[in-house]
Amino acid sequence: MDTVITPCGCPATLHLPLPPGTHAAPHARRSVTRMLALQPDVCPRAVAEDLVLIVSELVTNAVLHAQGPYALTVSLQPGRAGIAVGDGSPDLSGRRPDDPARRIGPGGRGLKIVRALGADLFVSRSGSGKQVVAVLTWQTG
Repeated sequence: MDTVITPCGCPATLHLPLPPGTHAAPHARRSVTRMLALQPDVCPRAVAEDLVLIVSELVTNAVLHAQGPYALTVSLQPGRAGIAVGDGSPDLSGRRPDDPARRIGPGGRGLKIVRALGADLFVSRSGSGKQVVAVLTWQTG
C-alpha cells in the first residue's frame, strides 16, 4: 500500500514498494498522479505530466535492467521534485545479471527522455542495490 505524507511546512513524500514486472510502471504512475492531485498548488499541470512520465521511464528502466525488489520515493515541494527508484542490483552497468545480452530492437531512450524533460540524474549504491534519482525543478509563482 502506498503512503503519502504531507507534514506542514515540509515536502509531500510518497514511498511505494513496487511489484515486479509489467505492473510496476502503471502502479507508480497511478500513485504519483494521486499524490499530485492532493497537491494541486505545488506543481503546475504541465510539470505534473512531465513528472509522471519521468517516474514511468525510471521505473520501467529498473524493471527491465535490474533485479528487484523495486521501490519508488517521490518528494514534492514548490519548484522541485525528487524521484528515486531503488532496485536490488548493485551493478551500475544497466544490464541484468540474469540476462547479460543487450536488448535487440527499439529502446534505450528512457534516460534521454528524462534528461530532455529537464531532470538532473544521479545514480548511487544503496544497501544491497542502487537508486536512480532524478531531480526536476521549475519556476514558481
